[in-house]
Amino acid sequence: MSNSADSPGTGSSPVRGRFRPVRVLTAAVFALAGLIFFTSFNTAKGTNIRTDASLLKLSDLIQERSHKNGQLNESNAVLRDDVEALAERDDGSTKAEDAKLAALEKNAGTQKLSGEAISVTLNDAPPDATAKLPGYPEPQPDYLVIHQQDLQAVVNALWQSGAKGIKVMDQRLISTSAVRCVGNTLILQGRVYSPPYKITAVGDPERMQQALAASKAIQNYMVYVNVYGLGWKVTEDGTVTLPGYSGTVDLEYAKPVE
Repeated sequence: MSNSADSPGTGSSPVRGRFRPVRVLTAAVFALAGLIFFTSFNTAKGTNIRTDASLLKLSDLIQERSHKNGQLNESNAVLRDDVEALAERDDGSTKAEDAKLAALEKNAGTQKLSGEAISVTLNDAPPDATAKLPGYPEPQPDYLVIHQQDLQAVVNALWQSGAKGIKVMDQRLISTSAVRCVGNTLILQGRVYSPPYKITAVGDPERMQQALAASKAIQNYMVYVNVYGLGWKVTEDGTVTLPGYSGTVDLEYAKPVE
């Protein structure tokens, strides 16, 4: 038998006493794994961290804040009416000045507006939608939802047609309004909405419908309507009264740090 390093012999040091990096590395791996398990347990606190519970809680919070913002807007509108009523009692202004102020408020969108109107409703396609026409690929999830540019295209076309006022869902648009989408939800002036999205505009119904048909962005949207089933509906509503904008009209801008 040969006197190998693994065979104990006379005068040789015991094998167990030798330093083995592999054993140290193995021990370090097990220690790290234990730390990971402990951290995961401490984070979960006995719950399943793979669930969407945290996302659901965030969604609930967003909806709660959206509802609260809506209530605050309503309260603000009532207070604004009270302030204007008190100011009109004896503000020292002339009739010409009052007429000028009323015209400015009308143009700013803070007063109610009545007139002939049309409504445009956009909606997501069914989640199991397939290509309806030959030559088109099967839809990706992105093809089946309403995007910010779709809503903005409708709003832009209506303004270009000479619309006197526009309402998105239940809110009046003004010059500082921003139509923004996050995922498949609309965020407008502190409120959150889900599809279907309804846009109502007061103006010349014929001119507004012509502007919608002429919009290149809407023509592109109509391809997805015909191929994948995105929702599109235009209706003439007769005489409609749009609400006045009831939110803040203060402009916010960046200031240099002194």
